[in-house]
Amino acid sequence: MDGTIVDSTEAITKHWQKIGNELGVDPSVILLTSHGRRSIETLALYDKSKANWDYVSHIEGLIPQEYGADAVEIPGARSLLASLEHAHAPWAIVTSGTRALLTGWLDVMRLPHPDSLVVAEDVAAGKPAPDCYRLGIDRLLREAAEKAREGFLVIEDSPAGIVAGKAAGCQVIGLATTHSVEQLIESGADWITQDLRSVVLVGLGANGIIHLEIHDALQL
Repeated sequence: MDGTIVDSTEAITKHWQKIGNELGVDPSVILLTSHGRRSIETLALYDKSKANWDYVSHIEGLIPQEYGADAVEIPGARSLLASLEHAHAPWAIVTSGTRALLTGWLDVMRLPHPDSLVVAEDVAAGKPAPDCYRLGIDRLLREAAEKAREGFLVIEDSPAGIVAGKAAGCQVIGLATTHSVEQLIESGADWITQDLRSVVLVGLGANGIIHLEIHDALQL
């Protein structure tokens, strides 16, 4: 979600500055590896006593409340989500954030909530492990008329997320919102665009298959 639907970079930076100061850890060190990684795994590196879901859900739930004004939409995100909702197309959010963080951002930004979602608490291993996307596929298949497991598309901004999506058997659009094009290429993205303005829903088949067009790709 972060980097694909919402750009909360400033909010997350302020969050880890606060947590780093509380832990006595240089926040810049934490920020080097925190993007795309679950907070529970980041905290385990510095204070294992805080690496539990009660604490992580609490601190992440505060982020949209305290720093909501620092977040902006990824260009094209609202339009794409609105078109998916209007077409009753199956879509899901798969995120390294907690449920509290996800719902907090969607509410603050007034963006639609998907019927299917996978959050940090739902899987044993975070990205780049494919567990989250495999679970996302399972949850989407519950709603789909067609039960084929191929043909799923992931939109990601982080190298870890791209690796996870590919390992789950999906094709991946990489958004150059938080990492360089070179990093996205190295991670195995099938297409690379600047943001979601380049991804347009053009139709929904009777079998529930979504048809998208990708414009102005930086890499094909």
